[in-house]
Amino acid sequence: MKIPFSPPYIDQDVINEVVDTLQSGWITTGPKVKALETEVEKLTGAPNALCVNSWTSGAILILKWFGIGEGDEVIIPAYTYSATALAVLHCGAKPVMVDVNDDFTVNVNQVATAITDKTKIIMPVDIAGLPCDYAALHNLVMDPEVVAKFRPASYNQQKLGRILVLSDAAHSIGAFYDSKPTGILADITIFSFHAVKNITTAEGGAICINLPEPFDNEEEYKTMRLWTLNGQTKDAFTKSQGGASSWKYDIIFQGLKINMPDLCAALGLAQIRKYDQVIMPERKRVAERYHEFFKQKSWAQLPVMEDEHRKSCYHLYALRINDITEQERDEMMTKVAEDGISVNVHFMPMPLLTLFKNLGYNINDFPVAYDNYAREISLPIYPQLTDVQIDSICSSIENAYHKIAQKVL
Repeated sequence: MKIPFSPPYIDQDVINEVVDTLQSGWITTGPKVKALETEVEKLTGAPNALCVNSWTSGAILILKWFGIGEGDEVIIPAYTYSATALAVLHCGAKPVMVDVNDDFTVNVNQVATAITDKTKIIMPVDIAGLPCDYAALHNLVMDPEVVAKFRPASYNQQKLGRILVLSDAAHSIGAFYDSKPTGILADITIFSFHAVKNITTAEGGAICINLPEPFDNEEEYKTMRLWTLNGQTKDAFTKSQGGASSWKYDIIFQGLKINMPDLCAALGLAQIRKYDQVIMPERKRVAERYHEFFKQKSWAQLPVMEDEHRKSCYHLYALRINDITEQERDEMMTKVAEDGISVNVHFMPMPLLTLFKNLGYNINDFPVAYDNYAREISLPIYPQLTDVQIDSICSSIENAYHKIAQKVL
């Protein structure tokens, strides 16, 4: 039985939406992108959502919009995909890494210790679809002593007057913290619509703008939209509408070129419209079936899917195996692969990667991140999985564990 890790959710509605776009004669940024932005706003409650061509480009846009540059520091967890840090490096700033909790989310106490007068942004990461402790993060950035340390160096930094909370919610669209959806849990939130995400546009992402007064979120949306189009005052769709001066435009600042095309938006548009009714419940079904099996196994550490404050969106099922080494975990994965089942690891902590080693980061400074990583196996979780397939995955994991445990004995 061949079971892939994370195929995209493509049904006839998705196909119809894409075909409609192709037949419309308009495939770059236009009405489908705007429709997807509206659906993201409805799902999250965010005042404004801006679609972009990737999570990474969206993060670079926000960092630049906030005036991040050389000498600035952005606090991030060491346990995340490298794009979180790479966006900071692309802006010339320093990623300041801190360790995580046992549930994979950033350790807020370590964030507090890492704050200096160079800190401009804290970027928590909702690993696997589980929100971080946003209440603690907001309390931290509003603390008078922390506010007193803040040294604004740009117009938007002066306007905010404190550290910006920028949520890396690449995994967590549809998750909740204290009954509030991701998208309004931070000042700005960025989702990923990459091919393996709960909602996909093949490649893409969305920025949810939820800034406090005196910011006008609608005006910031308009400014950030210009950022996605090289700082150009008219997009191609507007210029195509005809009229004597419709073609005229201006470039008013040095922007980026990171807009999402309608052809990609069509994929996500069909999916997001059935996210709450179909996609999320099916992902939950898979997670709960895994839970029922693995909670009976003393050697299995189940991921947190829901607690007093948080509710996951079931993006990943990050199972950990008790009392094994990184090498033994890898051997288990090899045995599972021999059964035709594709599993994964999320993620290698960044200090294990060559780029970050060369920049001076040391994995020994992040013991919880390493322990989480060394014992983690991400299991397939998507709506198309049948109960029979889920049971096969569970059996394969259990058999692989016993073979490794027997070998150790």
